[in-house]
Formats: sequence, structure tokens, C-alpha cells
Amino acid sequence: MIYLGLAVALIVLDHRGGWLHEARRQFSVVVQPLWAVAGWPGQAMRRVQDDAGTLGQLTEENQHLRQELLLSQARMARLRTVAADNERLRGLLDAAQTSGVDVQLAPILDIDLDPTRQRLVVRAGSADGVRIGQSVIDAGGLLGQVIETKPYQSTVLLITDPAHAVPVAVVRNGVRLVAYGSGEVGRLRLGNIPTSSDVKTGDELITSGLGGRFPAGFLVGTIVDLRPDESRAYLQGDVRPAAQLDRGRDVLLLRAAPPIAAAPVAPVAPEGGERVGGATPTAAPPSPTVSEPTAAQVRYPRRPPAAGTVTGNAANTPAAIPTASPTLSSARPRATQPGTQPEATPSTTPSTTPSTTPSTTPSTTPSTTPSTTPPATDEAVRR
Repeated sequence: MIYLGLAVALIVLDHRGGWLHEARRQFSVVVQPLWAVAGWPGQAMRRVQDDAGTLGQLTEENQHLRQELLLSQARMARLRTVAADNERLRGLLDAAQTSGVDVQLAPILDIDLDPTRQRLVVRAGSADGVRIGQSVIDAGGLLGQVIETKPYQSTVLLITDPAHAVPVAVVRNGVRLVAYGSGEVGRLRLGNIPTSSDVKTGDELITSGLGGRFPAGFLVGTIVDLRPDESRAYLQGDVRPAAQLDRGRDVLLLRAAPPIAAAPVAPVAPEGGERVGGATPTAAPPSPTVSEPTAAQVRYPRRPPAAGTVTGNAANTPAAIPTASPTLSSARPRATQPGTQPEATPSTTPSTTPSTTPSTTPSTTPSTTPSTTPPATDEAVRR
């Protein structure tokens, strides 16, 4: 109670008089270090709490940023891969356009680069039109050829296989060589090169087209080394392949060019106007015509054969007698004698029946009825 009363008295005096104000200010200066010391534990506790919260937040933010960084790196790697694929596909497209041939894109399924076996397996087979012997290229150059086909995949023999050989030619001067597989991915072999051949290091080699297996003009590689063989009579060389045999994800299969259609040839009609293969028949040449003899060309036969003689051959007709025009006879028709033949009409066709002498006496009276006057006898034509 004493302390309470004393406190109340001090409060009233300070409020009423204000004379304790200076004492309080001085006293606060004295006790300020005590307040600072007294507040250290609380400040330390709050600092620890703040630091703990900040550390947890920073740790969480750091973990989130790490995840963001990993995702960004994965995206960048994917974009780089896509860019590389795009560049590679552009190279394949450029190679296809440059070659000017029909090609087929085929993804690589498997690769075997054993020293004794250099092969690829691609995802394209006989169902896609792939055939054995088909050439395979990439953006760099020649890869190999198809040696086995299945419905949906095929096996490609690489040019570096020890059992493979490809005819090549030097781009610089056209010297023909043969490049053999060495069993190594980055090397082809050249053998039996005459020392007089104009071949040197750095020459590019392309397919020569000999043998008909590989189309001409595709890049094979570059000569990187030339050296004499053991006999010193020939040179041996190493070639660096232009194709990326151990890299890449796709290849190009060269398709055969379509056969050139032969121009249609018009069929020639045979002699005689016969129709062959739909050709228009040609008319036969007209046969020569024989004009009928005129009145002035009538010939007088010789004396007829004796009675009882029969002439059955037209060849027995005597030759014509060249005379002037005959004497006019009477216009009246002669009497018809029984047993005689009617007057025969001149004809160009020889007859087997003995013909009598035709009447050549012009008639003064025209008649519209056929003449039935028998041929004149020998006595009638005599003067």
C-alpha cells in the first residue's frame, strides 16, 4: 500500500507541477542501456524467427528456380536437337534436289559397325517399294546399297564394309578407280593405282556409274593419303567417306527412274494391201486395160479348114492380113443357112471354140436388133 500511495503521489505531482520532467529525462538516459540489454533476448528471438522464415522461403525459391533451370536446359537441348534435325533434313532435301532423282526418306532403326560387318537397318521395306540393290545416300554422299528387304524394314550394306566395292572417278580429271571397304567407319581403301595416274591427295571421288549399280555423280569421299605398295609398281590410298556413316537418323533411298516411253511407230502396210496391226490397207495398182478392136483393126482370117475338120485351139488362128478397108457389101442381111453359127462378137479373150470370120461390112441401114446373120462364107468375101 505504501508503494501504491507513493506512486499515486508522484503521478499527481508530475501532472500538476511538471517539475519532475527534467529528472525523468535524466533518468531515461541512465536506464537506456538497461532497456537495451533487457530487449536483447526478444530481439534475438525475433531475428532467429525471421531468419528461419527467410531461410525456408529462400530454400523453396531456390528449389523452384533449380527446377525452372533444369526445364529450360531441357528445352534448349531439345531445341538444339530439333535445329540439328532441321539442318540435317535440309541437307537431305538439298541432296535430293541437287541429284534430280526420286528419293524416299527412311529412318534408321539399327546400326552395326563391327569391323567385319558394316550395316544399317532402316524402317522401309518391300511394302514401301524398296528393292534389293537400291542405292542409299545422305546429305554428305553415298552410304551404301540395300542387300535385304522385308515387308517393313531393309538392311543396307555400307560402303565401308570389307565385302563392298564401288567404282569411282576423280572429279578433277575423271580418272577411274575402285574404292574398297576397310572395315573402319572413317576410311575406304584404294588399291592398284598406276604410278603414272594423275591422282593426288585432296582429290574428291564421285561414283562413276560403271556397272549400273550406283548412279553417276554422287560424292563418295576425299583422298587423304597415297603411298606406294610393297612392289613399288602401284599406289595405295586412303579415302575419307563424305557420308556420315556413324551419325544421322535418316537416309535417302534412290528410286529407279521411270522407263522412257517409246514413240509410237506407224505400221507399214505390206505389199498386196494386206492389213497388219491396224494399218490402213493400200490399194493394189490397177491392172492394165485392153481396149476392144475398132472396125479398122478387124482382121481377116485365112481360108477356113476343110469340111469335117475341127479346130479347138485359139492358138491355131492364122495371123492377121494387113489390107485396106474391106469392100462394102450389100445392106441386106444374108440368108441364114441351116446348121450355121450366128455371127461371133470380137473379144480380147481367146476362145476355145473355133470362131468364124466376123462381118466387117458396114451397113447402110441402121438396125436396132441384134444381128443374126451368119458369118460370111469364103465365096462371099471373094471378089
